[in-house]
Amino acid sequence: MKIRFFIMSLMLVITLNTDCKESDDVNYLELASLMIKDDNLDRAEVALSQVNLEDEELDLQRFYVISALLNVKRNNHQQTIEFIQKAKQLGKVEAVMDVYLAQAAYSTEDYQLAINALDSAGTDIAKIPSIYHMKSQSYWNLQDSINAIAVLEQAEKIFPQDGSFPRRKVFYYIELGYNKEAMELGQSYLNQFKGKPEDFIAIGNAIKSTGDNENALEFLEKARLQYPHSLDINKSLAAVYINEEKYLSAARIIHEASFTNSELTKEAAELYRRSGNVFLALSLNSLIENQTEKLKQRLSILIQMENFEQAAAMEEDLLRTRTIADDNIKYALAYSFFNIGNYTKTEDYLSQITSSDILSKVVELRKFIDNCRPQPWTC
Repeated sequence: MKIRFFIMSLMLVITLNTDCKESDDVNYLELASLMIKDDNLDRAEVALSQVNLEDEELDLQRFYVISALLNVKRNNHQQTIEFIQKAKQLGKVEAVMDVYLAQAAYSTEDYQLAINALDSAGTDIAKIPSIYHMKSQSYWNLQDSINAIAVLEQAEKIFPQDGSFPRRKVFYYIELGYNKEAMELGQSYLNQFKGKPEDFIAIGNAIKSTGDNENALEFLEKARLQYPHSLDINKSLAAVYINEEKYLSAARIIHEASFTNSELTKEAAELYRRSGNVFLALSLNSLIENQTEKLKQRLSILIQMENFEQAAAMEEDLLRTRTIADDNIKYALAYSFFNIGNYTKTEDYLSQITSSDILSKVVELRKFIDNCRPQPWTC
């Protein structure tokens, strides 16, 4: 680091000797300022190091301002804060310096300092939308929801065509647990600013994340009416029904969506299976293109239907597609063979299972075999 600094100092001296031969008094402060503007940050640092801080004619506040700007460029947030605060102690600074101070403070999570800096900037920054977002979020991070929302409402009046402020307010209401109010605000925002499907999804999912499935369903059902062919809205709505264990409602939504997206066929079949509509599940299963996934699901459906003969008869297909390598499939086949009384095949597949997750099931099934062998008619 010392070698690098020495080289930069030497380069600066060479530059000065070349460009400033007619001047014995070099203004290192202004030179640093020019270099910062040109993004010559290392040279600017060297120039600042040459400034004589003992010089009575030195504009010390400007030295602090230029030092702050160098650190802004380098994303050195703490140093930026320190230099701007020193500059402010010597008098009023331009509003942009207060903005830089606020940004640095926000980055270091000193949210109160960020708010104070923005207040200090005054009316010069009143027409900058991002300022209101930073100030609102700073209040929010300080758990001052009243002022956070008040700032957004102030911004809505100043920027009536900017939808980002009512949108943020919707999510604040959701986090506060005011889901009904959030739904009304959200619908108003979406109507006014012609919300896209992803906006509906974001609000619906945010409501769902609070555990309020009822209001999430209501909101996403309205979204589906507006965008009936939106795959993402349909999937989000189905996910809420699944959370509510309303598998049939979810299945119908995904089934309809699968008409234009065949990749959803397996999911629709699975939801029908979980809802108890096994025949419809089996019918959809026949449409699945991926043979491995198709066979796995078909086996589980047949077992749920207690059609163990057909389940056991899938052995050849499972071997052919190497689906049998899955220990869960081995157990499912073993269970099917057990239920049709073929204990030899059952033991054959149980002995191949190594997964610790299902070993307890293996032990339990072997106990049943031991009990059934002497009196198979009782099983």
